[in-house]
Order: sequence, then structure tokens, then C-alpha cells
Amino acid sequence: MKSTPLSLIAGTVALAAVTGFAALTAPGEAGAPEAKAAARLPVERTSLLCPSPGGVELAETTYTSVTPAGEGGGEAGTAELSPAVPVTDDDAKDDGKKSDKEDKDGKGDKGDKADAKKDAKKEKPVVTLKESGKPVTAETSDEDAPALIGTATGRLAPGWAAQQTTVSPAGSARGLLGLSCGAPDTDFWFPGASTGKTRQDYIHLTNPDDSALVADIELYGPEGPLASDIGDGITVPGRSSVPLLLSTLTTDAVEDVTVHVTTRGGRIGAAIKVAEDEAGTDWLAASTDPSGSLVLPGIPADATSVQLVAFAPGEDDADVKVQLLGKNAPFSPAGNDTLHIKSQMTASVDLKDVTGGEPGSVRLTPVGSGATPIVAALRVVRGSGDKQEIAYIPATEPVGGRATVADNRAKGSVLSLTAPAADAKVKVTTSAGSEGGEQAVKTYTVKAGTTLEVIPEVPSGLKGAYALTVETESGGPVHAARTLTVTEGGIKMFTIQTLPDDGGTVDVPRVTQDLSVLED
Repeated sequence: MKSTPLSLIAGTVALAAVTGFAALTAPGEAGAPEAKAAARLPVERTSLLCPSPGGVELAETTYTSVTPAGEGGGEAGTAELSPAVPVTDDDAKDDGKKSDKEDKDGKGDKGDKADAKKDAKKEKPVVTLKESGKPVTAETSDEDAPALIGTATGRLAPGWAAQQTTVSPAGSARGLLGLSCGAPDTDFWFPGASTGKTRQDYIHLTNPDDSALVADIELYGPEGPLASDIGDGITVPGRSSVPLLLSTLTTDAVEDVTVHVTTRGGRIGAAIKVAEDEAGTDWLAASTDPSGSLVLPGIPADATSVQLVAFAPGEDDADVKVQLLGKNAPFSPAGNDTLHIKSQMTASVDLKDVTGGEPGSVRLTPVGSGATPIVAALRVVRGSGDKQEIAYIPATEPVGGRATVADNRAKGSVLSLTAPAADAKVKVTTSAGSEGGEQAVKTYTVKAGTTLEVIPEVPSGLKGAYALTVETESGGPVHAARTLTVTEGGIKMFTIQTLPDDGGTVDVPRVTQDLSVLED
């Protein structure tokens, strides 16, 4: 049968589109060489999406883009973040009218050139990266700043990272908002959201492609699904971003909500901007995919309150053991050593000042032999009264081979490294600064069941912002998070970003093929 080799061809060609490398061998054919093990090769194209930071008066937003130093695949390439420019029906109609007129006038080429100039002006990149190992930044104070859509190619694609950081100095929801711009996907979970009266949570949906798509939003409170006639079938036009206030999607005002976003016909970026009266503001990033065991790294030592929010999306309840991986050893919070999570109901527990003045991370593991998949996030508070501020830590994947976070400052950046299962050795690279400086490299050992808080080695001669890259060299898995603090008006405004594996390499089969074997 020829279906088997043809299927192999289709799969390998798909990999070639990502990595720029593939050769084919039909299995079992006479004379065909033995297939070799898959090679781990750099990706040659990466996409990132940054939601609109707008809607906040007097705010300043900084975008930072970086690709870690190292060898990438293919040509030199580019890495750009450009404004989302919606594709509308009017645009299509106008283009059609222009084409008809230009054909009649015989000015089609001139029209194409004019349109190209117009499009180039309209979509001028906000941030353009031209070399690896050195971040670039851009700033805006535009209250109506658009979402950004980005693509990196060639040697700038593997590990490309971008950070969006906004300082909102005044108002009831003043604070520091930080978000690692994410790759488009089709499925997102956000435990830790709210439709309560003291919260204004906006979910931002960004479509990077030309074609419109449909997104569905489901909300789950402590008693189960929340009634909603609006969340299903939300159209997100091509190359555009749609912000939706969660409290308008349901009539139920609920403090602890899990949001589930899925798509039909395409991929999107999704993130929730949280604004809490008198407490602060920040972005809530998506939790990692549902899993029986989760790690939430990077609780600051001076956290005054920590709330755990978890959700079991399947048909079974989940019972999990709650542990804090502290500075020296793991331990269970007094009175909160386990958490029962009913199926399709959001559960929460106030862990208070669980860290006791030391840095820590939360580990959730199944109680007993079952391993019901769950998602989770932490709401972290620093300070008190009118000087408190909030940030969120979603459950995250391990660093894996490599992970990078951009926009670190000479002061105020702290890296947390957690090894939940076994001792691990990691290499931390601080890049050159965006305006000058030399990279620095340091290696750390993280003991099993502990959290190591690191003040990064600041690059020599640093000017501007720098990036942090973490690589696992040996031992067990490592989870990481970066806390960025900016003091404004006597308030320690802060934001926390996790560092999951950057997906900068993929497995590609090392095979060869004489295509004549596929002839009839």
C-alpha cells in the first residue's frame, strides 16, 4: 500500500516547513538505508503576540525583545513586533474597486506599489531585533496603543522572547503590569480570574492571521459553570485584538473564577488584565495544560498574602497535596496540607503569609494513586493597606533545555529557581544590555524540594535592559520565575513572569529517500 509512505512524506514535509530540514525514506523498501535517530534542530520561525496595554491613563509601556545568543538555523532572519491591523470587509471592497479601475486604466503595477507603501506605513514595526544576545526596547505612553503581532525567522527564531511592561502610577488600580508575550494557541485555562464587584478583569483575544475566527469562553465559579449567553461564538477579526470585560459575560458576581478559552478555525493569543480596587493591577497569564502535578514558582520572601486557586476540568474530583518548597526544605502549610477540588468547580484557599519571610514555590501533587488533571494559579500580595500590590503566578512547565525572560533592570530583578524532584544544576546567562554592556554567566545548584532566590549577575557596563536565560545542565527538572520590582510613590509595584521551555528546537527525523520507490 502506498498510503504509509505518503503519510510519512506529509509529516516530514510539515517538519521541514518549521526547521528548513528534511529528507525522506520509505520504511521497509529494498535498498533503503536504516533510519537514524531524530536530530534536535533549531526552529526557523516563531510567533509571539502582545495584547494591548491601553486603557490606562498616564501609563508608560516598555516593549523588550531578545533572542538568546547562540547558533540558530537557516539565514540571519528578522524579529519584529508590529501593530495589529484589522482586516475589514471595507478593505476588501476597496481593494476590489481599485483592482477593477487599475485594470481598466492599465495602472495595476502602480496601484500595487502604492498599496505596498500604504501597508508598510500602516504596519511599521514597533520593535525590530537584528542580532541575538542583545535586547532592543521601545516605549509608548499611548492610551490607545494596539496589540502587537510578531514573527521571528532564521537565526533569530530559536528562543525569541518579548516582554510587555507597563507602569500605571495612579488611580485605584495603580501598579506594575508585566507579561511575557505568548505564542498563539487554541486552548487556554485561567484560574484566578473574577467577575466580582471590586474587580475589572478584561480578557484580551488577539488573532494574528488574516482570516477571522471564533472563540468560545466558559466561566466556572465555586458552584460550577456560570450562566452566560455571550461567551459562545465571539468573532475575532483577522489581525486584530478584542478585549472583553468578564463581568459582562455573566450575571453572576463571583470572586474566584476559572476562565476557559477555546477557538474554532484558528489560533489566538489570550491573557487577562486584572484591576482590583485599592489593591493593584497586573496580567494573569494562562496556566500550563491540565496535569496531575503542578509547580507554581517564585513567591517573593516578603509576600504578605498568597491565595491558591485551582480547577479540575474533567469529570472527576481531585485531591491534591499542597506543599511549599522553601529555602531549605519542603513543608505543608498548617491547616492547608491538602485541597479538595470538585469537578468543574473552582476551589481556592488562603495560604496567608505562608513563606514566613523566605522565598518559596508551591507544589501540588495527587493524594493517593489517582492523578486527576488540574490547573492552578497564585494571587500574591506584597505590602498592606494603601501600599499593597498584586501579581499572579500561573502553574508552569519546567525550564527544560532553555528559557528566557526579557526586560530586567539593574535594580529590582530577582530570579527564583525551584527543583521539585531532584538536585539540579542550571546555567544563568545575563545578556548584554539594550544600550551597552557585556553578558555574564553563572552556574547554580538547586537542592531537591527547595527554592533558590538569585539576584542576577548584572552585566558589566550595563546600560538599558537585559535578558535572563536559564538552561538546565544536569539533574532533575527546574521551574523558574522572575520578579521585577519598581518602586513608585512609596509602593513596591511588582510583577512575576514564569520561564517555561522556549521550544527553540524540534525533533526532525534523519532519513533519506529514493522517491522512485513511490512510482506506480
